[in-house]
Amino acid sequence: MNSKYLIGIIIAIVVIIGAYFALAGSSNQQTIQIAGSTSVQPVAEKLAQAYMQEHPDVKINVQGGGTSVGITSAQQGTAQIGTASSKPKDSDAQGLVQTQIAKDGIVVIVNNANKISALTINQTKDLFSGNVTDWSKMGGSAGSVSVITREDGSGTRDGFQNLVMGGKNGTSILKTAIVQSSTEAILQAVKGDPNAIGYISLASLNGDVKAVTINGIAPSEKTVSDGTYKIVRPFIFLTKGEPTGVVKDFIDFTMSTEGQKIVKEAGAVPMT
Repeated sequence: MNSKYLIGIIIAIVVIIGAYFALAGSSNQQTIQIAGSTSVQPVAEKLAQAYMQEHPDVKINVQGGGTSVGITSAQQGTAQIGTASSKPKDSDAQGLVQTQIAKDGIVVIVNNANKISALTINQTKDLFSGNVTDWSKMGGSAGSVSVITREDGSGTRDGFQNLVMGGKNGTSILKTAIVQSSTEAILQAVKGDPNAIGYISLASLNGDVKAVTINGIAPSEKTVSDGTYKIVRPFIFLTKGEPTGVVKDFIDFTMSTEGQKIVKEAGAVPMT
């Protein structure tokens, strides 16, 4: 037999065998779908990246959509883990197991050009309700207050409504407020408007905007952890029933010393 022909056959066999084992390996890959809160999303992404490095046979997809999406996805089983940045109502929580993975401060933010750097809870409520409509009333430069808020179903909005506005029977957020559908969208809207005020996750805070103190306390890992900063909410993983298999292993990793270190590096406040 021609040696070149024989070599060609051998190469073809090697390629076929390699393709077979590649497909066999990929068929054994396990997948975890995570969906929900856009505040939890950056933390979940960093946890997923670290876990996949240690477990190359596991693929974790992390998506946003909001806390309501996280609850629905977990209930319907379209995601193995739903994420929430507020505690689900009892009616929504039936059948769901909740694991709090971190604490987070809701940070009130203004444009970097704004003179205001400190507010009380009551002043914040007045601004977001539209009771005060000009920054000059708060000691800032004259300018109409532009209120930026999250959409209904957002865990961040629910947390803000409960902790600042007085709950569902409290003061409503201004009906003409500009509604944004993610933490990043709020941040960019406030960054681009000198008269804007909004609220975002502490984990997403950066130098593009200014965080104001609330009742004299600046939001930080320390003040969220020790309770001196009062606008605090949970970051939660939701599963339909008790987690098992690779999902349980990922949640266990999240709650481990290594996982909680990643939570802290991502800007959230660890549980341990």
